[in-house]
Amino acid sequence: MAVPQIIEAFAHRMMYSIAKDRHTATDFDVYQGLAFAVRDRLMERWFKTQSTYYLQDAKRVYYLSLEFLMGRALLNNVLNLGAEDSYLQAMRELGFKLEDIGEQEWDAGLGNGGLGRLAACILDAAATLELPFYGYGIRYEYGIFQQRILDGQQVEYPDGWLRYGNPWEIQRPDAIFPVRFYGHTRGSFDATGRYHVDWLDTQDVWAMAYDTPVAGFRNGTVNTLRLWSAKSSREFDLAHFNSGEYVRAVEDKTHSENISKVLYPADDQSAGKELRLKQQYFFVSATLQDVVRRFKKRPSWRWEELPDKVAIQMNDTHPALVVPELMRVLLDQEGLEWDLAWSLTQQVCAYTNHTILPEAMEVWPMDLWRNLLPRHVEIVEEIDRRFRLAVRARYPFDDAKLQRLAIVDHGHSVRMANLAIVGSHSVNGVAQLHTDILKASTFAEMNELFPGRINNKTNGITPRRWLLKSNPDLAALVSEAIGDRWTKDLDALRGLEPFATDAAFQERWTRVKRRNKERLADWGRRTQEFALDPAFLFDVQVKRIHEYKRQLLNLLHVATLWNRLRDGVDGGVPRAVLIGGKAAPAYWAAKQIIHLANAMARAIGEDPAAKGRLSLAFLPNYRVSLAEVVFPATELSEQISTAGTEASGTGNMKAALNGALTIGTLDGANVEIREEVGDPNIFIFGHTAEGIVRLRDAGYKPRDWAMAHPELRRAIDTIGNLEGGRFRALAWALMDSDHYFHCADYASYLETQERVSATYQKPAEWARMSILNVAGMGKFSIDRTVSEYARDIWNAHAVPVEGPPPEPSMQPALRL
Repeated sequence: MAVPQIIEAFAHRMMYSIAKDRHTATDFDVYQGLAFAVRDRLMERWFKTQSTYYLQDAKRVYYLSLEFLMGRALLNNVLNLGAEDSYLQAMRELGFKLEDIGEQEWDAGLGNGGLGRLAACILDAAATLELPFYGYGIRYEYGIFQQRILDGQQVEYPDGWLRYGNPWEIQRPDAIFPVRFYGHTRGSFDATGRYHVDWLDTQDVWAMAYDTPVAGFRNGTVNTLRLWSAKSSREFDLAHFNSGEYVRAVEDKTHSENISKVLYPADDQSAGKELRLKQQYFFVSATLQDVVRRFKKRPSWRWEELPDKVAIQMNDTHPALVVPELMRVLLDQEGLEWDLAWSLTQQVCAYTNHTILPEAMEVWPMDLWRNLLPRHVEIVEEIDRRFRLAVRARYPFDDAKLQRLAIVDHGHSVRMANLAIVGSHSVNGVAQLHTDILKASTFAEMNELFPGRINNKTNGITPRRWLLKSNPDLAALVSEAIGDRWTKDLDALRGLEPFATDAAFQERWTRVKRRNKERLADWGRRTQEFALDPAFLFDVQVKRIHEYKRQLLNLLHVATLWNRLRDGVDGGVPRAVLIGGKAAPAYWAAKQIIHLANAMARAIGEDPAAKGRLSLAFLPNYRVSLAEVVFPATELSEQISTAGTEASGTGNMKAALNGALTIGTLDGANVEIREEVGDPNIFIFGHTAEGIVRLRDAGYKPRDWAMAHPELRRAIDTIGNLEGGRFRALAWALMDSDHYFHCADYASYLETQERVSATYQKPAEWARMSILNVAGMGKFSIDRTVSEYARDIWNAHAVPVEGPPPEPSMQPALRL
């Protein structure tokens, strides 16, 4: 990876892969040529990694997730290779800027938000920790939609991220498996008297693997993300074609391949529901076939050893079909008895829960299962029957408890969370508060039945992408002060604490933040045509738009500041409020919130009373690459969900790691952030989770709260009267229902925001708190999270990859 070799590799790829020279190459061509050249460096390590796992017969972890929000790969891979300086210099000698080349890359948006971004961070950490680890998901042709704002409203456009190819993936035509749907079952007894079930007359779709290398940070490990793409089992119906029916000739192919077409098809109609369930079974079935194939490649293997060699982690309930599918494989294909198959399934499987909201728990109609997966209906009903017997033995006279715990709800639907809990040996929450609520409320009876099964694994983020890469100026300042051990051991950030009161260090710290704010302001000017004043406090809320995340509470505060300015009252420190995120296409209220934010931004921008004091901007098409610009510039991080609704959050961690102060409720990981940074260095407001429960039980009346607070009532009126009453329904909902307690928390939020404003006017105090926030982020490294998974759940150990990479040749582990 010396500069001359980098230049030679780049030139080789430009000539032989891109077929362009300096006179004909576009900027995107240059990106692709460099991406291929970097991928070549990863290939050598990838071969060595897979060979090492095979030769050491290592236990492997399989992480199943319907979402992987990976973001851009080029600069991240250069960083993990430890070759930033060499690539910077090589590209400079050729007349290019490495950062500009990286801007040509399309975000791999195969996720909706925190769930997919967590999966991406876990991949990074597993490779950095040298764990034998594989991510499995779907290669969606269209990822999360592109969001554009037209007339202030969200409009969804296709995310054609594969339009020009993906240089990071390797197509694996040899890794292709049939996935069966529909048909019927037939049971029979064989010659030994054993009952056997055949699944007959199925409609098959083929799953083809596409592999992406995942490099560990400055080590020899390169793991694999394997994504499945649907391929038709019938390329072309010649009979229809010959009769002149060309459309019908390709209908089968198109219908089959829809499975991997789009991330989260709308499921408000039966066809969409069926496609969602098809997606879940498609990637689960293909993955288990791959897992079993790899397990059986061992020279000597016995099924009893499966838990010693295989760990499967289900990221949410989307992969919960692993439980009945693994049972089907072990029973019908491998001929195991039920008790052994069930024991192996439970020992292998583990489940990560991501919600405490009952309405968000995945439930599938049994009729849909009967049509699509007839054999799995039989298996799930038998799992449910045996589980009910165990519950009945424990609670012989409690029919109500039996119904609440059941996997199959009155024969009408399958509760996927219950299936995942019963079929796993471990169930983990993703923040301590979240896990406590799971134990005490959401799954209290499961916790009583299976003591110790529910445990906590607080989420984390990778410091490599979210500080070292996205905020190089701050990373350099931190490393100058305490060394660079923090890149692999984030607890080392505690070494910053003595610098928190150093005036010279505070000044340099503040200058870094100012440069990052100028960078974000420049992005806004170049791409969105709105002006951000870097002298303002940058008050940021970027996350999925949802009522429980309470972007509307943020806008109520903005309306209050605006009303004060119009009254000639000092609104405190000049403030730029930045909101970004996508709303689900069918989620009316969330889309209304986006429209409201844009309408308010326009009105405030045109009001002379707000000039130089208050601005509001909506950041369109929020994605990983934009987050890498936003978080380094964030000064106040809005984490204001209703207490008891957010499982964890990772945006709160990313902002704090970049020196932002948090204003938030005691929800999700905010609780643990407060413990780590200290109560004086975070702005906490609002009712606790227990307080919210008490308010709800007492018959919460939001109108009474609004009428008791004149500024809240006026803020609601301001929203309702905007643009001739366009948002009146949204405003009235706050008074009439307010499911997420905006009115109850408004006064506390307003008072806390006033403390924020007063503190920001003391630059030394703000800088001290900012430094201490970064110093307290050690716990929130994804490396710590994955280490706990490996120790407590997977029983998996590091397998260092040492020595020079092998020569390309046919090795036993070549098929990854």
